[in-house]
Amino acid sequence: MSGTLVLVRHGQSEWNLENLFTGWRDVDLTEQGHAEAKTAGARLKAHGLKFDIAFTSVLKRAQKTCQHILDAVGQSGLETIRDQALNERDYGDLSGLNKDDARKKWGEEQVHIWRRSYDVQPPGGESLKDTGARVWPYYLHDMQPHVLRGGTVLVAAHGNSLRALIMALDGLSGDAIVKMELGTGVPIVYRLNADSTVASKEILEE
Repeated sequence: MSGTLVLVRHGQSEWNLENLFTGWRDVDLTEQGHAEAKTAGARLKAHGLKFDIAFTSVLKRAQKTCQHILDAVGQSGLETIRDQALNERDYGDLSGLNKDDARKKWGEEQVHIWRRSYDVQPPGGESLKDTGARVWPYYLHDMQPHVLRGGTVLVAAHGNSLRALIMALDGLSGDAIVKMELGTGVPIVYRLNADSTVASKEILEE
């Protein structure tokens, strides 16, 4: 057995609540989102987890989620690396639009394709495959080495940047990963073998 990798999607954001495409827009957590992040921290503390390093995106909804978790486990000052490689998928021209309004403008089927296909880009934005193209190298070069040295690593990021990472860890197809729903503020605990394969995976839900 090697180390532990903990993935947490940020708590509910203001634009999640308002049903808007968020992407790289830097919106804050809702009150519920702050509570979800604190609950995630409490669950991780209850499982006895302590971290050696934390990674998050350059967007405050993920950063604040990360900080709430570290506060909860008693590691408020832990080294935390912020990088846009972990940012949410860039929704391009859809960013800031209400999802229902987008359906009226482009049609239900087209918006569904943009949201739920693996390699189709929305106008001016990224596909999930594009998101993976920045997440995977960053994981291999910057995060995985800490885990393989036996460390425990926290990653607080976004629905699609984490989907890309889970796709690689779980060996899922593009079709399978786009169907996966990630709850806000729900920790996923991976324990990796020394050869980087997954030894176990646990989702810390209620």
